[in-house]
Amino acid sequence: MRKLIKTLSLLACIALLPSCTEYSKVLKSRDAEYKFEYAKRAFEQKKYTQASQLLTDVYTPLRGTPNGEEALYLLAMSYYHNEDYENSNLYLKTYYNRYPKGKFTELARFYSGYGYYLDSPDPQLDQTYTIKAIEELKDFLEFFPKSDKATEARDAIFEMQDKLTLKELQNAQLYYNLGNFMGNNYESAIIVSQNALKTYPFSKYKEDFEFLILKSKFQVARQSVAEKMEDRYRDVVDEYYSYINNYPESKNRKEADTIFKIAEKHTDK
Repeated sequence: MRKLIKTLSLLACIALLPSCTEYSKVLKSRDAEYKFEYAKRAFEQKKYTQASQLLTDVYTPLRGTPNGEEALYLLAMSYYHNEDYENSNLYLKTYYNRYPKGKFTELARFYSGYGYYLDSPDPQLDQTYTIKAIEELKDFLEFFPKSDKATEARDAIFEMQDKLTLKELQNAQLYYNLGNFMGNNYESAIIVSQNALKTYPFSKYKEDFEFLILKSKFQVARQSVAEKMEDRYRDVVDEYYSYINNYPESKNRKEADTIFKIAEKHTDK
């Protein structure tokens, strides 16, 4: 069996030898057009590493020639298909800034944002790429609102906005869970939630934020000094009515009703 595996490996190497030899020859060549044509074929054959290596050598020498624009775009997309979105974004931005009305400008703007989207991490991690993706894709939609990629761009934006909102919800929930540890964290939970609702008014987490505000205001009222307690419980009652008006069939209705009954007892009737 080992002999068979060695034989097959040797045959594979021999089969690939001509193409490897040809690639080495092209790589050493000083003919930019020759390298470009080989890189283009490599790209079409999905040999993106070969394509990016060759195009890195030639996109600058080809600038100002008929193939210069395409060389830069293919270089960017070679990195994109290799999932190296950082380098891909670098060259895509170079492309659409250099060729604002170029043949590939629409796609360059889309993939620049979409690359950031694909690189966007989980909500609990740093969301720099998520924010960049939203900015790039919004710019894309502004320049090309009727693009075939417009729906895909919008869907990606909505998904990333939900991710950012979820991160804010997790932050607000953390403040709530901390309670009075080293300060009044309930107030912080309220502020984070209210700011998130202003920034993302149509988020799918809207109810979660509003319920967290209700619970946090209730905790603030419970722990208030006597002279402020009634006013704060009245604020809880107002928040309750707003919440049940928006979500009358909420899964949190029972807990919300309990909060209301307690709060109502501390207000003048």
